[in-house]
Amino acid sequence: MINGLKLSLRHLPELGKYGLVLLTIVFISFLFPDSIRFKYEFEQGQTWRYSDLRAPFDFPIKKPEAEILAEQERIKADFSPYYSLDPEVARRQKRIFEEQFRAQLNEVQGTGQFNDVVRNARNYLQYGNQLLDRLYSQGIIRLAPQHQDKSKDFVINVVRGNSTQKQTVQNILDVEAARELITDSLPYSKLYEAEFLLPILPDLIFPNLTIDDSLTNRFLTESLEGIVTSSGMVRQGELIVSQGGAITDEVYQELLSFRDQYLQQVSGEQSYWVIFSGYFLLTSIIIGVFILYLRLYSAPIFQKYRQLIFLLLWMVAYSYLVYAVEKTEALSVYIIPFCIVPIVIKIFYTDRLAFFIHIVVILLASFLTSLGYEFTLLQILAGIVAIMSNPDARDWSKFFKSMVYIYLTYALTFLGLSLIQEGGLSSDDGYYYVWIFLNVFLTLLSYPLIPLLERVFGFTSSITLVELSDMNRPLLRELALKAPGTLQHSLQVANLSEAAADAIGADQLLVKVAALYHDVGKSLRPEFFIENQSGPNPHEGLPYLESASIIIDHV
Repeated sequence: MINGLKLSLRHLPELGKYGLVLLTIVFISFLFPDSIRFKYEFEQGQTWRYSDLRAPFDFPIKKPEAEILAEQERIKADFSPYYSLDPEVARRQKRIFEEQFRAQLNEVQGTGQFNDVVRNARNYLQYGNQLLDRLYSQGIIRLAPQHQDKSKDFVINVVRGNSTQKQTVQNILDVEAARELITDSLPYSKLYEAEFLLPILPDLIFPNLTIDDSLTNRFLTESLEGIVTSSGMVRQGELIVSQGGAITDEVYQELLSFRDQYLQQVSGEQSYWVIFSGYFLLTSIIIGVFILYLRLYSAPIFQKYRQLIFLLLWMVAYSYLVYAVEKTEALSVYIIPFCIVPIVIKIFYTDRLAFFIHIVVILLASFLTSLGYEFTLLQILAGIVAIMSNPDARDWSKFFKSMVYIYLTYALTFLGLSLIQEGGLSSDDGYYYVWIFLNVFLTLLSYPLIPLLERVFGFTSSITLVELSDMNRPLLRELALKAPGTLQHSLQVANLSEAAADAIGADQLLVKVAALYHDVGKSLRPEFFIENQSGPNPHEGLPYLESASIIIDHV
């Protein structure tokens, strides 16, 4: 029992690594959409590369989106908005008129002015009320801002109580026209002193016919909802498209309609956890194959927690990045700099591992994005070019050239796909080239990331090795001052070891730097080492053991 417990404890570190892998798989699986993915991929104008497709159920053929939008715009353009007549405005203004009339009448009484008004005040008051009644019953309109540029024959629905009547705006007075009508009509009235009303009546004109947003929106919505969105019906068992057949405009619309109906029906029948299980299984296979590769061909990497975490973090980070961009309509997944992955991984490891983890990241991203196989093809090709065009992190000129190669790979591959799928370039393609330019620009962040990752994970890159090989480094300068003979010896060993490493395919820079620093311990007591001696050997007067101890201590 004790031996079994010890054996279990010895396997805890190994189980912890698999726990990290499982945690990564679960996290990424929760990022995937909760809906069924359509199993067919198709493009308008291409051939159907699957077997004959027959309708498994009845479904309507949806009209093209552009046709529906055009019909919606036509309905909006022809729609007559609703303007409601407010009777309270007339009542309020008539009360104000009577108050102002009596106040003005009191002012002129006893002055000898407007004697006819004083004698027949009732007639003047009645005339003013009738004039206001007539104007307000017809309606004094205030056009909504969105209707002010309409022509005079623009038709509106005038709502009076429970009745509605269509009228053109040219037959309805606005405030200015109503005031002019009062000013022009008063001199022709039967009143002897009609000018008495002139300071009062025009200022009492206010709009009582205004837009009724509630009614307008309700009836406009009903009109838009009444649009017929289908142009036909496909019956169960009917052939939609045959294998090798051309996907014409008509067939393409049928396929889109079938896809929408299929996803709607199947998604409704399946629970979230069934879909999650499918994504979890696929993610497990992809990452599981990667872990198997590490166990077989890069076992030292799998044995170290920090290196395993470093590799798994790339999968998690890019999966979440794709998920976040997909949620943002303003951005495209093509802006994400996937080529950072192989560039950085190659700096710390090998080309083969860089390519393998790049493939894993792209496969996971392909399930998260709504883009088709074109996305996977573009990213894999760009990753291959990124690996091949960055042979050494020490050469900045090659790094910037590789950015040009990556952009050309994206651009030319997309151009080829456009020619195949669309027979030429479309106006929307320009946006793609902007996205990939931003993508390549962001890829420049790969080099600033390297020092940060070195500090966080304790790695050593070729950039650091180049810095260490600088002869102006403090340790090498101290060695040159205290033990110049040792420095010359180290330089010779460095040159020889670099040539040997090149011959056998080893890391030349790492071997060279190791050789430069392999004897720095001699700077503590340089006179005891023969390459620094120009006179008597101090070892001759020392006991053998002490002499050997001094030599060993330099290591």
